[in-house]
Formats: sequence, C-alpha cells, structure tokens
Amino acid sequence: MTAETLSTTLSNLSGLPFSKGHGTGNDFVLVADPDDVHHISPEQVAALCDRHRGIGADGLIRAVRSKDLPEGAALLETEPAAEWFMDYRNGDGSLSEMCGNGVRVFVHFLLEQNLVDLAPGGTLVIGTRGGVKKIVRTLAGYAVDMGPWEFIFPEAAEERGMDSLVTARGLDVARPAVSISMGNPHTVVALAHAGELEQTDLTIAPKVDPLPVNGTNVEFAVPAEPLVTDGIAEITMRVHERGVGETLSCGTGACAAAAATRFWAGETAPNDWRVNVPGGVVGVKFFPGANGAEHVELSGPAVIVAHGTIA
Repeated sequence: MTAETLSTTLSNLSGLPFSKGHGTGNDFVLVADPDDVHHISPEQVAALCDRHRGIGADGLIRAVRSKDLPEGAALLETEPAAEWFMDYRNGDGSLSEMCGNGVRVFVHFLLEQNLVDLAPGGTLVIGTRGGVKKIVRTLAGYAVDMGPWEFIFPEAAEERGMDSLVTARGLDVARPAVSISMGNPHTVVALAHAGELEQTDLTIAPKVDPLPVNGTNVEFAVPAEPLVTDGIAEITMRVHERGVGETLSCGTGACAAAAATRFWAGETAPNDWRVNVPGGVVGVKFFPGANGAEHVELSGPAVIVAHGTIA
C-alpha cells in the first residue's frame, strides 16, 4: 500500500483518537467507540496495522457497547452484565472470534479510558465473538476465564493422539498435531527440543491437513525438561496466527498449546502451566467450570504504551 493509498483509505478516520497496547508483545490498536459510530473497514484495519506505513499492530480492537452490535445484543440476553463488546480484527482486517492477550489489553484500555471501574480482585464481564468472558483484575495484570476448550476433530484426537499433519519450512518432515478450539481454532505441534523450535520458519503459513473449516492458528511447542517443577508444568512456544503471521505471543494459542501438551502427557499432568512465548510469560490454569466442562484461565500483563490521533 502506497502512502497516497493509505491516506485515501484512512481519510474518513482523520482525527479519531486511538491507543496502542500490548500483552506480552502481542500488540493492538485500540479505539473507543461506545455508540458504534466509527465503522472501520477491513481495508482501514489493515492500513492502520501496517508496520511500515500505519501505526503497526497484530490487530485492532474497537470498544463498543454490546447493545449496539448484533453479536453483543445476543449475548446480553443471557449475560446482562456484558455491557462492553470487544470488536476484534486481525491485522489483515479479517474478523477473529477471540484473542486472549487482546482481552486483557481491552479491559486495561476500558479502565484507562474511565469507561469501567475495576478494583484489584474485582471481576468484569465482557462480550466477544467467542462468547462472554469474565476477567479478574490481579496485582500482576489480569486473569481471564477463557471458557471451555475442546478438540476440533475429537474422534481422531482421542483414538490416535493426533488429528492432522503440519508442514512448516525448516522442519524436515510433516509433524503430527492436534487441533483445539478455544473459541477460535488452533493446531498444536509438539517439537523435541529448542533447536527445532528455533529453526522453524514462520515467515510463511504452515500447511495443515486437514485444515479446520475457518482456518487455524498454528503453535509449535517444546516441553521443559523436566516437564513439571514444583507442581507447575512448563512449555515454550512460537505461533503463526492466521491473518497476521508470527506474533510475539498468542493468549488463546498458549491455552491451546498447554491443553494439547497436557493431553499428550496423560492423567498425571498438572492443572497449572507456565507458557514461555517470545514476548514474555503467561499463566494457564485448568479448572472445572460451572457448566461441568473444563475451563481454562489465562493470566498475564497488559500495557498501554501510547495515545494518539489518526492524522
């Protein structure tokens, strides 16, 4: 996109305030639009997220009152407390169901914009395209009940311990993987050691066969040796996000990678996990949900680094 094309694409957004934030390096442009006034097109999202000619980000988050969006209004029928909706798009402008790091940054943005009050220890309920999420403010950041996880191809996963093959540049052969939904799709590959993780080239999208119907994010994970220390399991991962490319972190991806590794490790695997990503460390915890399904909690920091106005 040329500078002239960029200027034309963003012309009707001139003067719109924005913030820039990140969660363990997974970064976002954030816009407060309580009354759903600013309809930002996919092309405009891509222009804003362009790292050379735009602001630069992995995605764009718009803060809208749930009642003003069809998806949000539907959630309010069962969860009236979900006043705010996280309208999230990937860096290429495509819609995404959920973003675990984005949820934390979104809540931090709402606080900074004085759109909500949330004391440490308090809980906030928000709407997303991946359903209602409950966020607790902690002293170190935010902990998000991401809801239940599930296999995308359950029969194959349960029978064979894998359901797909992933081919990536830098790996000698296609690797077995398992596909997991965290409200959005993920395919997780276990690698033997850090060297394999480092040599994997994620500048192009890995090929996944079979590919989940809406595409997939692909995580490559290496378990620590030993896997468990003081009751906490640890893995290190990298991720290629659909519609973005490699990112420094992926919250839902960390949850999926922990869930897959825990599945492979067997019944003795713990519920508490530490996931190292290029942008930092996030915590993942598995616990029984009120609906009987196993839920996943994601915890980590959120930072707002800048405020500005679209020129």
